Amino acid sequence: MNIDRFLWQSQQRMFYPWLALMCLGWLMVASASTGIAEFYTGNAAYFAVRHAVYLLLGIVVVYAISQIPLMWWSKVDVVFLLLAIAGLVLVFVPGIGHEVNGSQRWLNLGIIKIQASELAKLAAVFYVAGYLVRRQDEVKQQWSGFLKPLGILAGMVFLLLLEPDFGAVVVLMGAVLIQLFLGGVKAGQFFLLLIATLIISVVVLTSESYRVERLMAYLDPWAPEHVYGTGYQLTQSLIAFGRGDWFGVGLGESVQKLFYLPEAHTDFVFAIWAEETGLMGGIAALTLLAVVIAQIWRVSWNAQLKGQLYGAYVAIGIASLLGLQAVINLGVNIGLLPTKGLTLPFFSYGGSSLLVCCVMVGIVMRIAHESEQASDADTDVADNNGGAV
Repeated sequence: MNIDRFLWQSQQRMFYPWLALMCLGWLMVASASTGIAEFYTGNAAYFAVRHAVYLLLGIVVVYAISQIPLMWWSKVDVVFLLLAIAGLVLVFVPGIGHEVNGSQRWLNLGIIKIQASELAKLAAVFYVAGYLVRRQDEVKQQWSGFLKPLGILAGMVFLLLLEPDFGAVVVLMGAVLIQLFLGGVKAGQFFLLLIATLIISVVVLTSESYRVERLMAYLDPWAPEHVYGTGYQLTQSLIAFGRGDWFGVGLGESVQKLFYLPEAHTDFVFAIWAEETGLMGGIAALTLLAVVIAQIWRVSWNAQLKGQLYGAYVAIGIASLLGLQAVINLGVNIGLLPTKGLTLPFFSYGGSSLLVCCVMVGIVMRIAHESEQASDADTDVADNNGGAV
């Protein structure tokens, strides 16, 4: 039996950086969650144990998803999109939808609660990738090819804003814009859509009073009217970064995680890591995350060179989702962006977020595997024809 036939994932260049990223994320959560876990459950390791379980499940998910051929995804991408839209609707159904911190974003499946937007973002990436392949000429030459997918995605954006989940809207639209741009949409159409998206974002941002308050707190979080209100999370996060200095206060020695910084093990886990390990630890963590995202871009490039456009577009979308979410989360943590409830991929606590990220990694590994198989096939053809393909 050829074991490489079943364990080829470990031969992928992104496998060990991804595994290191998962382990580092568990270390972050384990350290950042001790205070809140002790207070609410009496067990300081409660969230660390749960995250470890999700980590192991994530590894299983990567191996399982990477066995699914891209051809299968291309056949079901429209069905996947419809199911994702149904999920966005079901969050509003009593008994199925679950409210957290005033937002109706979760599907209660009993043993696990899934954030519907996580599946919706991935479904949108698959749908746009399939659309770009199926309608390639129409997308490049006609306005209809450009506008049709946007009409469907507009419905998803509307449902996400009802939850509300403005952060997911920004990530989803950003990833789709990158896919469309790299998929061959005319520059004029792309920039027109970009301007329209920015205008709509400004309108949405100023349409709700709590969003305006967050924006004002972001501009001056230390103002007396903000420092203990809407700017509280940001000021406490900045304090954590300041305490971290160059090399941190020591792993597990954070003060900010002791009920000063809300969501310390989820949205603001990086602030606690920076407090405990300093600038050097923060740079090390971000470098590892950047390596994984860069590897996904490399997979996309290789797939495109082999003519596997569907896999290339999917990988582009996944790299964009992870990259944009990381940028927004880090921007919020350090005060460059207004506060939004977005997790840091692979680092923040959250079962559904981690598992969906692992699904993405499994898909990318499959794309890389099929690209390598195409390379091997080309080599065999060249050998059989005396070196000419």
